Parts: sequence; C-alpha cells; structure tokens
Amino acid sequence: MTTHRFFPTLVHTARLSQAGWRAFNQRLLRECLQLREDDEAGQRWSKKNYPGGYTSYNSVAQMQRVSPTFAALQRRLDRHVKSFVRKLELDVENRPLVMTDCWVNIMPRQVVHSLHLHPLSTISGTYYVQTPKGSPGIKFEDPRLDRFMGAPPRKVDARPENRPWVVLPAEAGNFVLFESWLRHEVAPNPVAAERISISFNYGWF
Repeated sequence: MTTHRFFPTLVHTARLSQAGWRAFNQRLLRECLQLREDDEAGQRWSKKNYPGGYTSYNSVAQMQRVSPTFAALQRRLDRHVKSFVRKLELDVENRPLVMTDCWVNIMPRQVVHSLHLHPLSTISGTYYVQTPKGSPGIKFEDPRLDRFMGAPPRKVDARPENRPWVVLPAEAGNFVLFESWLRHEVAPNPVAAERISISFNYGWF
C-alpha cells in the first residue's frame, strides 16, 4: 500500500545573512522608526485601519525604491526568492519575479494583524527587524480549511503537515517566504515592546 502526498504547501524560512546582519538590521530599525515619524499619510491610514499600530502599506509601500538600505534588503532577499522558486518548480524563465512592494509594520502591545492574503502577487514574505521576547509569530492557515466537511479534529500531536494551522516563530534577522495565496495572520502582541517587521511582495509581469 502506498500513501501519496500531493499538493504540498511550501514555506521557506532562513537567516538573512550571517556576516554583519546586526549592523544592517540596526539601520533598518532606525529607518522604520523614522518612517513612522515622517509618514503622516501612513499615520492617518493606520489610525483608521490598523488601530494602535503603524504600517506604510497604504502610503510608502515601495521602500526598496526610496531607501538604499531597503534596496540592499531586496538584493539580499532576491537570491532566496530564486531558490524558493526553484523548489516550487515555477517556470519563470522568460519573466523573472521582481519585488513590487515593500512596507513597514510596527505592532505595539495588543495590535493584531488579522487573517489575510496578498492578491495579485506571486511570492510574499516578511523580514523581522525587532521581535521582543514573547511577541507573536506568523500563523499560516491550511488553504483547504473551508472544505473540511465532516472531518474530525486533528490529534494534539499531529505532524505539522497534518495540522489545520501552523505558527512559525518570529526572530529578528530571520525572514519567511510563502506563496501569496496562503492566508496568514499575526495574533495580538502581548508584550509592551514593539514588534517591527518589513513585508514584501514579488510579482510576475
């Protein structure tokens, strides 16, 4: 008897780099905090749509084009995206993926990033700039969840690939890549210190 595993959902995690990452991460942190101070449009949008937190998603969403530091982040991420694409076996010979969006998220205590996906993109991801001890990770939902008709609950010790959702921890200097259709969320930040991340999309045009 053979049990096949079809239609896998791949998620890629890695360290951005080993050498000099702390200094580079510190530059990113300074720019994230400065952006929050300067971005009045983002402050207004966040007050209405991201209560208690700040995001440049609807104001300055292409940081790789306006900041040399964020452009350097893109270059470091590009090779990982290429590796992930190879593992997914996507055919991008004639048109490579390019970073289309890159924005900042700052989550103080009790701020939540609700369940969502990234429409019209191919690969999405998050780089973690500041992750205080106890801050939440990223939660991925099984994309088949709405089709589990009459299914019993999974065992408490079920393997990750059999669970209806998985949480990956957030750690400064690390990043995660996933296909943009995969729904995900971040639970409310339970600690006083701010959780700071940079999200991004790669598109195929």
